[in-house]
Order: sequence, then C-alpha cells, then structure tokens
Amino acid sequence: MMMKSLRLALLPALLALLLPAMGMAQVDISVNVAPPELPVYDQPPIPGDGYVWTPGYWAWSDDIQDYFWVPGTWVEAPQPDYLWTPGYWAVGVGGLFLWNAGYWGPHVGFYGGVNYGYGYGGNGYEGGYWQGGHLYYNRSVNNIRNVNITNVYNKTVINNVTVNRVSYNGGNGVHAQPTPADMAAAHEHHIEVTPVQRQHIQQAQANTSLRASQNQGHPPIAATPRPGAFSGAGVVGARGGAPSAAHTTPAPRPSAPQQQRQAPAQAEQQRADQQRQIQQRQGQAKAEQQRQVQQPQRQPQVEQRAPQQPHPQAQQPHPNAPRPAEHPPEHEEEHERH
Repeated sequence: MMMKSLRLALLPALLALLLPAMGMAQVDISVNVAPPELPVYDQPPIPGDGYVWTPGYWAWSDDIQDYFWVPGTWVEAPQPDYLWTPGYWAVGVGGLFLWNAGYWGPHVGFYGGVNYGYGYGGNGYEGGYWQGGHLYYNRSVNNIRNVNITNVYNKTVINNVTVNRVSYNGGNGVHAQPTPADMAAAHEHHIEVTPVQRQHIQQAQANTSLRASQNQGHPPIAATPRPGAFSGAGVVGARGGAPSAAHTTPAPRPSAPQQQRQAPAQAEQQRADQQRQIQQRQGQAKAEQQRQVQQPQRQPQVEQRAPQQPHPQAQQPHPNAPRPAEHPPEHEEEHERH
C-alpha cells in the first residue's frame, strides 16, 4: 500500500517530464506490467455512412488487476470533419507503462507508432478522409459490403515498417517519435471518448472472457459492428497463429459441402488398417532377417584347372652351322630318270 501511494505521489512529476515526448497526450493510468500483443482479427462490415473505425486495444483495470481487451468497433463521429486518434501504451521512467488516451480531432495525431491495422499503420490514418461534410472510405482497408455507401475510393496502403503485433511504444516495443504534424494535431481542439464508447469500455471490463488472464491474449470478442454489441451478427473473435493484425479482407472459406469430413468410426478404422499394415511389414522384415541368419553362407566355388604345360620352343640353328641340302624340283628328277 505504501509503495502504491509513493508511486501515485511521484506520478505527476514523472508525467510532466514525459508529456513533451508523448505529443502532449493525456496519460490516464500507469502499470508496471507490459500489455499483451495485439490479437489478430477481422474487421466487421461497416454499419452505415458516417461511422469511423476505432481499433481494439488492451486496457488496464486496477479493480481486477489485469488487462482486458476493448474490442474494435465502428463509432459514429461526434461531429463532421473529426477523426479518431487511438490511444497507446508507452514505456516511461522506471519502466512503467503509461496509457495515453485516444481522442477525436480534426486530424489524427500521434499514437505511438503502434500498427493497429485497418488504416492505422503506425503513422496517420489511411482509412478515409472528410470532404464536404462526408467521410470518404478507402476500400482497401475497410470492410464495406452489404451497405449503400457511394463515397468510396481505392488506395493501396504499403507498410514501410516491420509489421508486428507489439502494443506499446518504447522499451522492447515500437520506437517512434511524433512528427511536427503529430505535435500540431496534439494542440488542436479534441473531444474525449463519447458516451457510447465509454459504455463499450465498461461492458468489456465486466466481461470476464475478455481478461488477458482468461483468454491468453486471444479474446473471443475481438471486434463488434457497433459499440456495446457483444453478441449477434457481425461479432468476430481473435484468429490465432497469424503474424499480425489483418489489414485486408480475409479469403473466402470453402462451404460445408466442399469440406470432406470423415466420421469418427471411419477415421478410427483407417488408423487401425494403417497400424495393421505397419505390423505386417515389420513381421515380414523380421522373418527375412532370421532366414538370412540361419542359412549357411556358401563359399564361392573356384574353378580348378590343370596347370598348362609350356610349349617347346623350336631350337634356333647356330649361325655357322651348314645349311641342309635343298631338294631339287620334282620335274628335274623325273627328267634324269628318262
């Protein structure tokens, strides 16, 4: 209790030193435990014209001493020409994690460089802009379907930073500093969270399934089509295993008739047949090995051949020996006899 009182007493002085670096953001709470990574989820379809996407985030509750997930949702802008700047966690002096609350304003300001997705890539907003009292939506980052909205455009959004799911600025998190435009936006007229947003946060805090200790960073309600709509059509849960929060429309999944599913009995029979085949192959290999061990090894037969007698070589005559007399031709001998 004494440590908590000391921390609260030192907090104003620490915040006074940190506010210039944070772009004059409003710090609401400080925690000595890092927030979880951002979950991966799909954006629900926009409910109608004039709604602005507000990304989900991890909030802290002193009452439950735990982080809880505030689902992302579509919120009507409090007035025309106003956009939403998300809140963010930042590492302060002494390793404390300080929450900088979000706000409505004419321009999107600094939100820690955190990549919330769906237009909030870490700097500014690529999801839309106001013109002539109408909000124009970027189809490449917003889920616009089943609704008649004609003020749309297409602009490819490219992230020039490493896409990750880190949910805070500083320390081992994202390293980003406010730009001059962010500093200027911080000094504009702001509107705090609207009553429907505040009710949305309260419902999330009361839902035990959204606590980090319960869902292990994968909230079952990750995003809603409207504030406070925690059930029904359009409510989506976190997707596990993906590298980062999705910023594109998910690929269509095959329908149920296309998915080939085996009944439990068929799957069990298939596993039994495979095991039986494996055992048969093992038995055959073992029998072949035993047969080779028991069979005497045959010595290779070497063909026995009698030694060959050397052929006598003809004796060469001595070079000085007299040559033998040559026989005269046969016709000359006959001539003498006559």
